[in-house]
This record gives sequence, structure tokens and C-alpha cells, in this order.
Amino acid sequence: MIYLLAGLVVFLGVHSLRIFANDWRTRTIGRIGALPWKAAYSLFSIAGFGLIVWGYSLARSEPMLLWSPPLFMRHLAASLTLPALVLLCAAYVPGNAIKARLHHPMVLAVKLWAIAHLLANGTLADVLLFGSFLLWAVFSFSAARRRDRAAGTVYAPGSRLPTLATVVAGSLAWATFAFWLHGYLFGVQPFAL
Repeated sequence: MIYLLAGLVVFLGVHSLRIFANDWRTRTIGRIGALPWKAAYSLFSIAGFGLIVWGYSLARSEPMLLWSPPLFMRHLAASLTLPALVLLCAAYVPGNAIKARLHHPMVLAVKLWAIAHLLANGTLADVLLFGSFLLWAVFSFSAARRRDRAAGTVYAPGSRLPTLATVVAGSLAWATFAFWLHGYLFGVQPFAL
């Protein structure tokens, strides 16, 4: 469990700098430059992510069950990840109306993904992993909205074609993940009976 906790601290810590230390982050980027900042940020993120994956896999080998969710929760969770993947795609497809309306769809995708997985999983490792990401997403969304208000950020309205592309791409990613990739990577088929 220590590797999972260490990974969460490193990964979410790096991703929390804009939430809790935005002024320090801005000064540091100004002092060392954007490229060295991005390189260090990426290295810490990759190291943290690697520790999360390793720690979670170790914790899954000896799970500490806190509760046993009913089977239908797995199906509910899999269904909730459909809008999560559409939101994730909305963060990257330019000109879509979802991002124009919600402003920070990736963070909302993380929230929905974390909630879905908390519904379907009841081990201590699951609560630590998905609960940590949910808590981070709540703080991150709030901080991003405050930054938008302070900067007077205005999001351009989206149009139909990019929005349709976002929904189609997110739906295809979801179907691939829900019906094949999740089972292959994690050994759990979300829609298995």
C-alpha cells in the first residue's frame, strides 16, 4: 500500500501545484523557463503514475475488503464512464460546445470516472485511489473556475460538427474500453454477468 500512497502523493501533488501554489509555479516557470518546467513536471508525473500502477497492482493481490458492492453497481459504473470519456474527449477536440459550456471537461471527467469506480469497488486500495482522484478533481475544478473568473476568461461557443466528433470519439473510446480493453488491462469485464 505504501507504493500506492507514494504514487498518489507524487502524481496528485504535482498536479495540485496550480491549486495550492499557483504563484510559486508561475515564478518558477519564469525563473527556469517553460521547457525545463514541463520536463520536470512530466518526469514527476510519470514516476508518480508508475508508482500508482505498481502500488495498486500489489494492493489488488492482497485486497482489504471494506464492503462488497452489488453486481449492478459494476454496470452502473460502466455506464457512468460513457459521459466521462465524452468529457475527456471534449478537453481535446477544438471548437466543441461541451468545452464551451463546461470549461474544464477533463477535470469533470476525472470526477465522474472516480465516482463510478467508487460505486463498483469496495477495497481499501480502491477507496484510496479513486477517492484521492475524486478529491483532487473537486479542488482542481474549483481552482480552475476561480482562475477563469479572475482572468475574465471567455470561452468561444462551440459548433455542431466538433461537438458531434467529440461525442462519437468518446463513445467509441468507451465501447472499446468497456467491452475489451478494461478486461484486458485490469482483468475485470464491466458488463460481465
